[in-house]
Amino acid sequence: MDAVTAGFVDGMGAAAATSGVLGQLQGRIFALLYITPGQLSLDEIADELQTSKSNISTNIRGLVEWHLVRRISVERSRKDHYEAATDFWVVMREIMERRFRWNLRQVLASVSETSRALEAAGRSGAQAERRAFVAGRLEGMRAFFEVVDANIGAFAQGQSITPLAMQKVIQFAARQIARRR
Repeated sequence: MDAVTAGFVDGMGAAAATSGVLGQLQGRIFALLYITPGQLSLDEIADELQTSKSNISTNIRGLVEWHLVRRISVERSRKDHYEAATDFWVVMREIMERRFRWNLRQVLASVSETSRALEAAGRSGAQAERRAFVAGRLEGMRAFFEVVDANIGAFAQGQSITPLAMQKVIQFAARQIARRR
């Protein structure tokens, strides 16, 4: 592998390792395929990255699932060949929907469950001030993550994301938190 390719492969591997979506080897595989004209077989990828074919095979499956890499049939070859995706809109939409939006919805579900439990605990007694504080914090978090969720949905549908709306939610949450103190 030449120095330019090696630098790109290593850089993308490092970026992938910190992404929370892909592993380092997956980033390196994608980078190699992206910067290589045509397609490569598992053997060629393993040879270029100096990694076992089985490790490449395992990691490439995840890249195929994320639509970052696609399997290509090569005439007169029994081997699987792969090439990198180049439509980053499709790739980012998939990542936003499957990874980040799913996590946001977990946060929203947790906020809802906690809010219901807080309501069920009642409003009277010595803990009323504490419950009011927690309710305000939960409302601020709910408002923020609902707007982020809506903006990711808009992004996935090709609409623009509105930073102004997100700033308003942050300001709203800050006022809620300040009121509870």
